[in-house]
Amino acid sequence: MPRSDIIVIGGSAGGIDPIRTILAGLPADYSGSLFIVVHTSADSPGVLHTILNGAGPLAVVAAENGGRIVPGRVYVARPDHHLIIEPGKMCLTRGPKENRFRPAVDPLFRSAAQTYGPRVVGIILSGGLDDGVSGLWTVKQLGGTAIVQDPEEAWSPSMPLSAMQHVRIDHALRAEEIAPLLVRLATTETDMEEGVVVPENVRIEVKIAGEQKAREAGVLTLGDPSPFACPECHGVLLEMKDRPPRRFRCHTGHAYTLGSLVSEMDEAIEDSLWNAIRALEERVMLMREAAERTRKSNGGDDRAYLADAEATQRRADLVRQVVLSTDRSADGTSD
Repeated sequence: MPRSDIIVIGGSAGGIDPIRTILAGLPADYSGSLFIVVHTSADSPGVLHTILNGAGPLAVVAAENGGRIVPGRVYVARPDHHLIIEPGKMCLTRGPKENRFRPAVDPLFRSAAQTYGPRVVGIILSGGLDDGVSGLWTVKQLGGTAIVQDPEEAWSPSMPLSAMQHVRIDHALRAEEIAPLLVRLATTETDMEEGVVVPENVRIEVKIAGEQKAREAGVLTLGDPSPFACPECHGVLLEMKDRPPRRFRCHTGHAYTLGSLVSEMDEAIEDSLWNAIRALEERVMLMREAAERTRKSNGGDDRAYLADAEATQRRADLVRQVVLSTDRSADGTSD
């Protein structure tokens, strides 16, 4: 009977402190292997493993492509690379972003569940929106254990709360309570047999994250065309057929939950509005300059130019008010 010794951890805003707490609580002879994804930008210096090293007795290293999985070691995803788990080893890929991130939590969780089934423990920590929910559901579906940080403790509770809404969670714990549970799980045989049948949709999504072309992997079988376009490549988004949360994928492989898609659209709208403000204010400057030159060159009538400038400025001010009022009403759930 297998033991739960493959630990996958996902977090975002506010996630580093609970990770440090978990690592501090693990003993030096802990037999599990831990894999960590924290949302980072593509140009991050990639020093998270250095920050976490020394938080506890286990060695913390940056994951290496093709690196062998060693018990009692902690592996951290590198910036701009998904961390994929294969039998006995790790792969780093630049597959399509999921939920606006690479690395994303879902590819790590899905690939671990596909490879190790009931040996996997998935942990969702503090973070915005809902990355990791689909992956945690897969962990649970394939016999693994689902844990979330207690939302009341989380600095940003959206990720744990989203997981609790859509996944049958086994444990909701404070960060300091997670390490003792991991020790027990790693030394206790589970009731599940290995060799659980992996659904085809999970295999397809792992292949896409692993850099296989989405069409060749079978992305078109995952859902039906929606009226929405992918914010990244502008291809048609397929609405996935699987269970909640509501999810979308485009034919090149970018993936979104409803929450992450709305957040991405909001950013695109805001960028467009600021571009509109810039264009309008440049027109104001042009009209005022034209009025000034008309006055200076031949004493001509500059009133039309000035009226145009004033009307355009009013339009720019209206758009600016929309942008600023939207900023003030933001609910703070994005990362």
